[in-house]
Amino acid sequence: MTRRDSATTFPGDSEQRGAGGNRASFAALPFASCFAYLPGGNGPVCEEGRFLRTRLKAADRVWLARLAAQVWLEAVGHGRFASALGARAVLVPVPGSARVQGAAWVGERLAWCLKEVGLAAAVWPVLRRRHAVRKSAFAAAGERPSVIEHYASFVIDGAPWVTRMSDSDLVVRDACGPGLRLTLIDDVITRGRTLLAAAGRLREAFPRAEIRAFALLRTLASGETLLRVLDPCEGEVRWVSDDARRCP
Repeated sequence: MTRRDSATTFPGDSEQRGAGGNRASFAALPFASCFAYLPGGNGPVCEEGRFLRTRLKAADRVWLARLAAQVWLEAVGHGRFASALGARAVLVPVPGSARVQGAAWVGERLAWCLKEVGLAAAVWPVLRRRHAVRKSAFAAAGERPSVIEHYASFVIDGAPWVTRMSDSDLVVRDACGPGLRLTLIDDVITRGRTLLAAAGRLREAFPRAEIRAFALLRTLASGETLLRVLDPCEGEVRWVSDDARRCP
């Protein structure tokens, strides 16, 4: 079920809004993920999860293709991810923290792998960074980029208003139409700040589209237990107390 929030507001590009200023809010974002890992956990399962994350961040094309095939098995064999992926989904890769021109990033390579196995109609790499943000992996918990910082760094490049969507010649003639299904694609979701901010930008450009997110790997909190790395999940990211909150 798609959630709508008619009261959602977003910070203007020329304004900095935060504590003590005008408040910004973001609509709830449904998300799905296929794998999980626990950064500080002990044991072989946790080591397997960290190894998967390392290979994922390396953006190895062969490794990404194998992971996409596993997502396909979960989708086709077990009926998972139907709301985020599928023959009508248009995948929008989420850029990394740096401003990169002319090079594919992990999210974009993953999106193309998912399309190649039949889990998408098209890939639209229209979301870009206008400037870099701090890399969350190397920042302390309190110094990671906020939702507002991510939002301010994102920009939508010229949207493909007319595009071939699939081999069946389905064509989108109005990208703002109610039938458009956009799915943000990222490699890892932790709190969900990046995805929530990216969804805000997409809603500006495509106000009538259904927007969801898919992250290949989900980070577990220190108090959680990782039972297995292959751990499909569906939930949502919400704007709570001026920050993103992922559930589960």
